[in-house]
Amino acid sequence: MALAGAPLEARAQVSSVVKPVQFGVALGAAIPMSDLSDIASTGYNGTVTLGFNPALIPFGVRIDAAYNQFSIKDAVGGGNARFTSVTGNLVYKIPGATVSPYAIGGAGWYNAAVGNNFFVGSDSESKFGWNVGGGIALPLSGFDAFIEARYNQMQTDTPLKFIPITFGIMF
Repeated sequence: MALAGAPLEARAQVSSVVKPVQFGVALGAAIPMSDLSDIASTGYNGTVTLGFNPALIPFGVRIDAAYNQFSIKDAVGGGNARFTSVTGNLVYKIPGATVSPYAIGGAGWYNAAVGNNFFVGSDSESKFGWNVGGGIALPLSGFDAFIEARYNQMQTDTPLKFIPITFGIMF
């Protein structure tokens, strides 16, 4: 609202900082929660993201595709639990901050697969899931760096819960 009454030059400077479309990648640790933590050890996360940032408002939209893998505790011959997801998320960034805290949350498609081998011997299930979390974005020269943590829950008979903590960059 304050920007609407600002001179055109000030509005142009603010909108030039906002990149309307961004592509990003992130890597980090994935921590199993609740019942999942009883059977799985801490794993890893990889995420690719596409962000849409309208000018002059603090809300944006991100589409995230994520892969999380956990080692199964006490599995004979080794085993993994893998979660793949594609989610649509709303992002609220605190306006005017150089180092910008933000809140993120959304929902989408989650797939869980458990087995000894990624291609054979796996049981898989796809369900609705959701996530909520927060992070800090730091604009750098030509790209933005961010660190975030998000609580994820896949809606199965016994909800599967985990928290990826990731570091990423957005171009």
